[in-house]
Formats: sequence, structure tokens, C-alpha cells
Amino acid sequence: MEKAVGEADKAGAEMILTKNQEVTDSARGQILNLLAERRSPYGFSMRRVEAEKLRRLFQAARWAPSSYNEQPWSFLVATRDNPEDYDRLLNTLVEFNRQWAGQAPVLALGVAKLAFDRDGRTNRHAWYDLGQAVADLTVQATAEGLSVHQMAGFDAEKARQEFQIPAGYEPVVVMAIGYPDDSEVSESGRPRSRKPLKEFVFGGSWGQTSTLVASDFAHEGGFDDQSN
Repeated sequence: MEKAVGEADKAGAEMILTKNQEVTDSARGQILNLLAERRSPYGFSMRRVEAEKLRRLFQAARWAPSSYNEQPWSFLVATRDNPEDYDRLLNTLVEFNRQWAGQAPVLALGVAKLAFDRDGRTNRHAWYDLGQAVADLTVQATAEGLSVHQMAGFDAEKARQEFQIPAGYEPVVVMAIGYPDDSEVSESGRPRSRKPLKEFVFGGSWGQTSTLVASDFAHEGGFDDQSN
């Protein structure tokens, strides 16, 4: 019975993978392939990520736009080459995330500086700007054959204490980075999906679908779907 259940689970997961690939294929031609192919897997290969590739990820983050060009982002990187630092960062994650993220050869903590250098005022766009830097990083990672899974499920205060992050800086996100594990079904178990444009592109007033997308809704096709 356990074997039958296991085979059923695997078959279901493989069906989701097939569906997700169909969604990705439908997105090609509408957006850049790198954006369509980006994934947030739960399965990573133990293969070491080359240092030069990792440097290119952070170069991509470096060139992101930011308010007043303040570039309020910092990244604390831990690889399996330094098990002590890796385990310290891994142990800031909530239990569920620790279970799968520990496969990834690289973990990185994204930190936002909360005040402008130019005048000391609060930078209310700091988290947004960090997010832009991470978005650029994920696109570069996809181009390099890597995957990035971003996590909000971690203890920010524990990370602050572990890595002596000073006041005025906020730990925002932890990322698992590595080569995806193609030897097993490692998606989230949910179909890949996205909201249709009509639900978030407005015109005239809040909640009123813009005519820009209303007339094109029928052409969204499979990209009107769901995932991370």
C-alpha cells in the first residue's frame, strides 16, 4: 500500500511538472525566456557553484536601480566551503525551510540599509531597492543555469546577532542558490500560476481594469496561470 501511495504521489508531482512546463512554454514569446524559465525549486544539486558565477550574480545585483542611487543593499554569503558560517545562516531559517534549503550549496542573506547616506533620512524605498537587486540577481542566475529560492521564513533577529549586523540595517531575505536537482521531482507541489493582468493593471481608478489589458485578456492564454 505504501508503495502504491508513493507511486501515486510521484505521478501527481510529475503531472504538475508537465503542467508547469506547459505554462513556461506558453509564456515564451510574451516575455523574455529568462523570465519565463526562472524557478524557485525546493530541490538543489550538491554540485559546487563556481566562484566566478557567484560573483556575476552579485555584479547583476550591483547594477540594479535604486532611489538616489543609494544602493542600500548588502549580502552576507555562506557556502559549503565554510561549513561554520553556512550552518549559522541555515539555522536562522524556520524548520520547514531548513529541511530543504540545507541541500543548496550557497545561502545568502539580503540586508537593507534603512537611512540615506546623503542626509540620514529614513529611506522608505530601501526594501524595494533590495528587492530590485535580488530580482536582477535571479535573472542572472537563470542565465547561468542556476536557481534561486527566496525565503521570508527566517529569524531576522537571530541573523542580526549571529552576524553582528548593526542598527540601521535590516535583514530582509535569505536565498538558497545552486544548480537545480533534475534527478528528482522537486517543485513545490502546486501548479505554476499567475494572476491575470486584469486583476492588477488598473486605469482611471483603483480596481478598474485598464483598457490596455482588458482588450488583450483573451490572448494571455496559459500565462494566466499560478507559481513561485
